Amino acid sequence: MTPVGGGRPAADAGGALPARASLQLHLRSRVRAGWARVRSSWALILQASVAAGLAYGIGLYVFGHEMPFFAPVAAWLALGFSLDRSVRRVAELAGGVAIGVAAGDLVVHVIGSGLWQMALVLAGSALVGRFLDRGPMLTTQAGVQAIVIVGLPQIGGGPFGRWIDAVVGGLVALAFALLTPTDPRRHPRTLAQAAVLELAAVLHLLARGLRRGSVEDVEAALLTGRASQPALDEWRDAARSAAELVRLAPAHRRHRPELDRLVDESVLLDRAMRNARVLTRRSVAAVEDEHVAPGLADAVESAAQATDDLATAIGTGHDPRPARERLRQLATALDPYVLAPDDWKSQSLVLLLRSLVVDLLEAAGAPAGDARAALPEL
Repeated sequence: MTPVGGGRPAADAGGALPARASLQLHLRSRVRAGWARVRSSWALILQASVAAGLAYGIGLYVFGHEMPFFAPVAAWLALGFSLDRSVRRVAELAGGVAIGVAAGDLVVHVIGSGLWQMALVLAGSALVGRFLDRGPMLTTQAGVQAIVIVGLPQIGGGPFGRWIDAVVGGLVALAFALLTPTDPRRHPRTLAQAAVLELAAVLHLLARGLRRGSVEDVEAALLTGRASQPALDEWRDAARSAAELVRLAPAHRRHRPELDRLVDESVLLDRAMRNARVLTRRSVAAVEDEHVAPGLADAVESAAQATDDLATAIGTGHDPRPARERLRQLATALDPYVLAPDDWKSQSLVLLLRSLVVDLLEAAGAPAGDARAALPEL
């Protein structure tokens, strides 16, 4: 068989698609990824914002400070929109802010502010941070806040007003961390569903292009695949962070198997997306030469529908059995000599689709050996 590799070079793919259409595809992918991040983070941001406002109110109305700036700063830095809201992490950040503010206030009131005072307070607060805790976050925050304190003018509240505000903010953050536990699976699930839907969109576009003989649709699929890489990267990073978090958080260790699966699935889906981009790139030349077997578009569409099912299952934490069964059924039909007899270009595309389906089967929970065994022998 003639080796796979016909068609135009990768650098030329996308040339037939207008620049405006290309930009629109990139923007759509970016918008979808952005909304996925918003959906996964809005509750965390809302909680941290309420905590910051509450800390500011306590400093203003309870302690009577004119501008309790460091109360909301400490609350926001300790909570933020991070999934890791373990008591240890929040305490590290809040403690770092309080230490830095205390060291800065002490230096300013004893020896004033200036260049050498800035260096002195930074070194002192960092050393105290290292003495108190091995975590880097406490030391980092202590140094940053000490710099801010020395650099800002004193605003009412007495000699320890700013330190009191920092302590208030840290305590409010700790209270929120204890009273509003978060599910470490939610963020990676949301990002995973968005990333897998990006792959499904690539396959749907490719199937439409193969069926219609449309180079524009095929090139749109390729551009969508390229633009979706940040979504896949973000899912992988979020899954790894969440998996590392539950190893240190006893309350969430029951979620470790699912988070470990999400990490593995992110790797497999990244591989599947790369295979999909190769398949799409090779399809451009086949469509241009009108060498596309009739059954190939249906096979790609079946893969797209199975990927839709897989996205729903991963996003909800359910067993992707429907996707797995559909992919296994598709795999049994991927015989290049049956789907594309006497058409080496279409046969090469079927071979690429076989690799893609194996990756999807593994991501859907099939053992690697079973996924490969589902394919017809060549």
